Amino acid sequence: MTVTLKKGDAMARTTKELSATAVEKAKAGPKDYRLYDGKGLFLLVTTKGGKWWRFKYTFNGKENTQSFGTYPEISLAEARDKRQEARNKLQNGTDPSGVRKAQKEAQSEQDNTFEVIALEWFNRQVPTWADTHAATVISRLKRDVFPIVGSRAINELKAFDMMQVFRKIEARGKIETAHRIKSICGQVFRYAVSTGRVERDCTADLKGTLTQVLTKSHAALTDVNDVAPFLRAIDVYNGSFVVKCALQLSALVFLRPGELRHAEWAEIDLDAGEWNIPIERMKLKKRIKEARKGEKHLVPLSSKAVEILKSLLPVTGEGRLVFPGMVSTLKPISDNTLNLAIRRMGYNHDEMTAHGFRAMARTILDEVLEFPVDIIEHQLAHVVRDANGRAYNRTTKLPQRKKMMQRWSDYLDELKQVAKVIPITKAA
Repeated sequence: MTVTLKKGDAMARTTKELSATAVEKAKAGPKDYRLYDGKGLFLLVTTKGGKWWRFKYTFNGKENTQSFGTYPEISLAEARDKRQEARNKLQNGTDPSGVRKAQKEAQSEQDNTFEVIALEWFNRQVPTWADTHAATVISRLKRDVFPIVGSRAINELKAFDMMQVFRKIEARGKIETAHRIKSICGQVFRYAVSTGRVERDCTADLKGTLTQVLTKSHAALTDVNDVAPFLRAIDVYNGSFVVKCALQLSALVFLRPGELRHAEWAEIDLDAGEWNIPIERMKLKKRIKEARKGEKHLVPLSSKAVEILKSLLPVTGEGRLVFPGMVSTLKPISDNTLNLAIRRMGYNHDEMTAHGFRAMARTILDEVLEFPVDIIEHQLAHVVRDANGRAYNRTTKLPQRKKMMQRWSDYLDELKQVAKVIPITKAA
């Protein structure tokens, strides 16, 4: 290896060093030209007025040029410091341009890791997601994926590497979670393909290799012969009065459990028999919430529902929440409170859940009471569109929905009265 820094080098010769004033006053000419500072450093002034610091040297018998940046971002003094650093590397037998190239390659490799690309993908997607979904996705990546493959370059990962991620999740008995995380990783790989960081999505090669998921819907009682004893069991529930009212109301309004748990007295008009839930509190996609910002989901309250709420008013009416928790009145009853109450009544998780009130209502309203499906779906807060493709607003078909909600309430009362009396709590 030979290093040459000869006084006679074309770019090293100079009779006078540059001054800061000369650099500042250098103007564009009809052609690019150079102002030399000596020892290989020169300023290239372009026809457009750009001023570029360059360092020319010979390494292993080959002439090379290294860029130090532009003026005035890099001053004359700073350019000289960079020149000295480069000369020191040359004296030690190191190509200064090679060092920079290696640094760039290392940075490029670091920017090409699975974790970096996954976070880049996540940040692009999150504005269109519901907050809960975004929190779940990032939590799964940080807990199950990044610790295993996050620091590796994405273009080096193979199907076998990703399979190790999914097998660890399966080993915990989280079969459905493994499938969901495989889907997330696939989306990251496809994003990397679209941005030129990898050739293909290697997780596609794992189709059919994960343990099969046995899909199950939320357990629900949909046979009227089963519903009657369940409703009677709620009426004699001997746990918390607040929880009992929440269960009774769940049967009447068939909202999602989270929407019911967070109910606020300010949303309810007992005189009008209406409950107006802000759209922001509904379980809807973020884009739908944004498009319908400020709207409310109107729930007509039957006379029985109003009666239940009036009985609860003296208990929790001084606070903000209709169903406050026992530990703090500032927080609602927990996610699992209603399900635990149903378990306490003797119904296991394969028979009935808090979410099952929705399926119970939808099935019986359609198959037994024969209400139009679009009215039922609208009351379930599903996005229902008219013949022209427009989404119904909160007041659409309100008279029909009020009639349906009252008929539903009356029907449940009839079921409890005429069905065969059986023990209140089922045998385990």
